[in-house]
Amino acid sequence: MENSFFEQLIREFRTPLTSPVLIFSLILLIILLSPIILKKINIPGIIGLIISGVVIGPYGLNILAKNSAVDLFSTIGLLYIMFIAGLELDLKEFQKHKNKSLVFGFFTFILPLSLGFPVCYYLLKYEMNSSFLTASMFATHTLVAYPIVSRFGISKNKAVAITVGGTILTDTAVLLILAVVLGSANGTLNHEFWLRMGTSLAIFSVIMFVGVPRMAKWFFRKLESEKTSHYIFVLSVVFFSAFLAQVAGVEPIIGAFVAGLALNKLIPHSSALMNRIEFIGNAIFIPFFLISVGMLVNIRVLLNGPTALIVAAALTVTAIFGKWLAALITQKVYKYTKTERQLIFGLSSAHAAATLAIILVGYEQGILDENILNGTIILILITCLTASFVTESTAKKMVVETEMEILPEDAATDNLKEHILLPIEDFKKIEHILELAIFIKDKKSLNPITLLSIVPNDDEAEKNLLIARKKMEDIRHIASATDTNINVIASIDYNAVSGIIRSAKEIMADTILLEWPERSNIFDRVFGEKTENIIAGADKNVFLCQVKHLLAAHKRILVFCPPLMELEKGFGLCLHNLLRLSKELTTPVICYTNQRTKREIEIYLSRNDKGSIVFKEFDQWEDFLVLSKDITEEDLLIAMLTKRGAVSYLPLFDSLPVKLDKYFNNTSKILVFPRQQIAESRLDDYEDINAEPLSKGIETIQKIGKEIGNIFRK
Repeated sequence: MENSFFEQLIREFRTPLTSPVLIFSLILLIILLSPIILKKINIPGIIGLIISGVVIGPYGLNILAKNSAVDLFSTIGLLYIMFIAGLELDLKEFQKHKNKSLVFGFFTFILPLSLGFPVCYYLLKYEMNSSFLTASMFATHTLVAYPIVSRFGISKNKAVAITVGGTILTDTAVLLILAVVLGSANGTLNHEFWLRMGTSLAIFSVIMFVGVPRMAKWFFRKLESEKTSHYIFVLSVVFFSAFLAQVAGVEPIIGAFVAGLALNKLIPHSSALMNRIEFIGNAIFIPFFLISVGMLVNIRVLLNGPTALIVAAALTVTAIFGKWLAALITQKVYKYTKTERQLIFGLSSAHAAATLAIILVGYEQGILDENILNGTIILILITCLTASFVTESTAKKMVVETEMEILPEDAATDNLKEHILLPIEDFKKIEHILELAIFIKDKKSLNPITLLSIVPNDDEAEKNLLIARKKMEDIRHIASATDTNINVIASIDYNAVSGIIRSAKEIMADTILLEWPERSNIFDRVFGEKTENIIAGADKNVFLCQVKHLLAAHKRILVFCPPLMELEKGFGLCLHNLLRLSKELTTPVICYTNQRTKREIEIYLSRNDKGSIVFKEFDQWEDFLVLSKDITEEDLLIAMLTKRGAVSYLPLFDSLPVKLDKYFNNTSKILVFPRQQIAESRLDDYEDINAEPLSKGIETIQKIGKEIGNIFRK
């Protein structure tokens, strides 16, 4: 019995391993340990995964052989890298630098190709077709190091944007060249070939950029609460897109990247769905791909004689030098910094996916020989190691440089201390506003988002306090899916308004997010007691929010900024929050304001490089509804207002919230009340003399009179 047990154990551990459970356990162990061990000696974790693949692969210790399971996970990992690259691409930044992406794509395509052809044809003595196909391999690159820039939070940098754009352009061009070369080799390169390819690519583009976004928007709206279904839907889109690309005559990686572009605007970077996509990809699928790349490397081919060494060295040097030269020329043309050049080179120097596709297909068709195949495998190992080292060191340097940039004078001086308070009145409506708070929050802030529930101080106060804490813990779990730090406070107070204002002072909050009040009668319309008292009594930035639709589904952010608003104390931080929201939603900001305020905002933007705004001159604040024809339900309407006594106060502000509620009932809207600039007054020295109650009483009487007059007119 004991002998049979040991025999069974020996059979299970016989190499190469065949047990799916044991194979998966080994892979997970490598994914867990290699980054941890190599981190101690400052080597990127990606390199550890590739080297691990070399060691355990069929050309190493032969612990693991290439099989269908490994191939499946490897393919998923490769598609995942391309999908995340498309998903995280800042489309506004890419649109701004699309010409630069085209130029970089041209350089990173033509220079390696121009260098590689004479090396293969004259130095290595290969024939014309073999030389051209091998040289085209030099032009490709795979974003193996992309998880590094994603981890360091610089994926939206302009250097990353043009590199990713250039990657998809050059890889598409090379893979089309492969299709053309194969068509030529098979004798099918005719008019029918070009017609079929052009038609299939056109149909593919229409499906991906017209059909998929509309279907995704509908799905996310209809099944908003089914978070698991969202992830499954996204995965389905990715793999179906990869399949459609293959049918259209290009590589599946192109389809995965296009799927990321199609879903880009619907999956904000700080959303729970994005966090799930990145977490599962970085934890499982992408490491599988990197290990499988290492498994292709056969170090022993270097011992087969000088020819293999010469071919491997020539291919590797040409590939690295071609990509470095493309990055250098791009830097010189656009006057980028040395750090940005290194980042472009680091991201574009790795060869894996498209390179393998070209070489393997060429080898199977008899166009390329074994020396090219083995030399390419060595090239893949060395370029992946080079790309990982360069990208990691450059990303660290870039993060340090970014931290040293000039910050907004009044907004980001205390960026690390920014604190958002979110009072909860209706727990059913909180999810949209919590998502908004997550999007506008500065990710560098050390403070959490604080959820606050005020329970009336009555006979059931203790019971209601326990219920409130339980509900807030449920909300905390929702927010934890985005890796956002959430703090919960449940407090007892006789008055909810005073409780909110007191809590805001205690936690030193900068911004308070309030739900849009439900008003049902004349007295609610006149007083709006809770909301108006919080706005008047809290010396904080206050956002009054009514989110009618999925935040990611909004197409534009319309900001209405009255004259002199830039003079208010909290204006800078509010503008900072709105620009962060725009970046998260990849949505353009259109600002209606006058020339003076426009000039001040432009100075702010140029000084801090915090995004771009399209301005439209507007001075008809008394007739605000003249713009109603330009506002749709897919817009997010943001009006910046102030209370009485502020520098930028206008009397028409009093009626604006009611007009917005009446005429734009189905439009998402936010009223922003920046912390006001209070002029110094000697009356502040006398606590017993306070004119505020008297002025408030007069205002209230005036409002009541106006409402009664409206009733009689009706």
